[in-house]
Amino acid sequence: MFRYPLDGNEILRKKRQLRRLLLEKDNLLPKRIALLSGSTIGEISGILELFLLDSGIKPLFHIGAFNRYYEDLVFSNPTLTEFAPEIIYIHISIHNIEEFPSPGDSPEVRAEIRAGEWDKLSRLLVAAQQYNCPVIINNFELPSIRIMGNRDAYDVNGRVRFITELNLMLADYAAGHDYIYINDINYLSGWFGLEQWADPGYYNAYKYAVAPEAIPLLCLSISSIIKALFGGNKKALMLDLDNTLWNGVIGDDGVEGILIGAETPKGMAHAEIQKYAKELRRVGILLGVISKNDEALAKEGFTHPSSILTEADFSVFLANWDEKRINLQQAADSLNIGTDSFVFVDDNPVERERILESELSVEVASFKSIERLPQTLSMSGYFEVVSLSDDDLKRAEMYSENRMRENAIKEFSDYSEYLKSLEMKAYLSGFSTERRERITQLINKTNQFNNTTRRYTAEEISVVAGDERYIKIAARLTDRFGDNGLVCVLIAELKDHKAIIDLFIMSCRVFGRDLEYILFDELIRQVTAKGVDTIEGIYIPTKKNTVIEKLFCQLGFTEVESLPESIRYEFSLNDSQARETDTIEVIYE
Repeated sequence: MFRYPLDGNEILRKKRQLRRLLLEKDNLLPKRIALLSGSTIGEISGILELFLLDSGIKPLFHIGAFNRYYEDLVFSNPTLTEFAPEIIYIHISIHNIEEFPSPGDSPEVRAEIRAGEWDKLSRLLVAAQQYNCPVIINNFELPSIRIMGNRDAYDVNGRVRFITELNLMLADYAAGHDYIYINDINYLSGWFGLEQWADPGYYNAYKYAVAPEAIPLLCLSISSIIKALFGGNKKALMLDLDNTLWNGVIGDDGVEGILIGAETPKGMAHAEIQKYAKELRRVGILLGVISKNDEALAKEGFTHPSSILTEADFSVFLANWDEKRINLQQAADSLNIGTDSFVFVDDNPVERERILESELSVEVASFKSIERLPQTLSMSGYFEVVSLSDDDLKRAEMYSENRMRENAIKEFSDYSEYLKSLEMKAYLSGFSTERRERITQLINKTNQFNNTTRRYTAEEISVVAGDERYIKIAARLTDRFGDNGLVCVLIAELKDHKAIIDLFIMSCRVFGRDLEYILFDELIRQVTAKGVDTIEGIYIPTKKNTVIEKLFCQLGFTEVESLPESIRYEFSLNDSQARETDTIEVIYE
């Protein structure tokens, strides 16, 4: 019920029943979220809770007073300060714009009005920064009334133009401040239908800036941003072939018989799917083929002259006659990510149902027609982008390089010799400004090699970066096949002659290459210089991080306390010795 296309009325009708069911989910991540009001938000908080619970987040809300969003942030607010929000959502709309230009206004008057509205917005956003957490703010929907008709869009005093200018100013501000995220109600209201979205009856009677039936769409959008900020995004799009990426059956019709491209309506629909998948790949989403097909024939489909995708675009290609659930698990093993990171697309509803009934936790895309598949995937928020690093842009290339490494290992019987053959170099650094976005992203996306699964916001990373009480180490790894990017982060807090490892994470792309020993050696070097005599490590078990349950023992730690929810280890710098490695050259940046 929480996937696009939404049945908003059904969600509103069943909200209490849905809440009871969703609260029964395991491993919900608690988060403190402040909702600040520019109009009535009671219904929004209730429906947003459902979408967040469905995403694995259990929100504790602070709900600001009606239409006091500006005062809540700009002036002293002990209640909000004590709440210590981890997310702030500012629910504003066109109703919160106090003054518009009028036809015939002079340039000076127009400039004064725009400066006044922007001054209020900018003061608000600057004040929000004091809470050191991500801030989500709506932009503005278009006016439902145009004073000058179509001229409103281009006349310097038109309301449509005024809204467009304010939205562009807000967009530019967000682009320059990494704690601001825009919830694009300008787009959402257009998608839903501005006439229904901005029904004046609801605002006049209840001060609802969004019609109730549009609230689920609004909450889907907000929850997609929040989910992405805490690492809940999907990482891979797994695609069927026949009648999904092309029209027809490659085994029966041959390359010349399948339809892709502008010549036919069906061909155009499948070309649009391929275009969308290609663009997702460019922002770091992995693509995979899961098809019941002969592999050689399946690959021939990408030789079609109108095919936009090529075989090289796929990080995993499984075309055989096995059950698709088996191939999805094999794909996850090959990519070293969980099946819960997959979105699966198949035109066959029977295959979709089989995956839904499996225990793989794969997200299965449901769509009304193949023509609407890209729209459905886009609106569902599976791949919401809240940051875009150089590593994201190169991710598919990095996985291709990993396949070359996997092929190279077959030439060796001694694993240590294989590691040496990679000619690895680890570039160690602190949390420099230019790396913080990627560091935050890696922390919030990493679930397997992650000792505590604690999440950090960009603002918290900035605070840690400037705090001498913390040891901060980031590592980039290269080898003869290419650059793996920034793949490892360690944070340790110094307290009473002890260093407590708060977070030790590593990308799945570089598991098993001794990088953990390099970072631990560096930690020892830094804490020794600060007079520390003990390092403490904590392992909090989850369903996903069992891969590192022996990490601290392998590093030479001794277990000192075992509780159901955590295990505590200690490493004495006086009595213990780190395991050194000669497989990686260390370079300081």
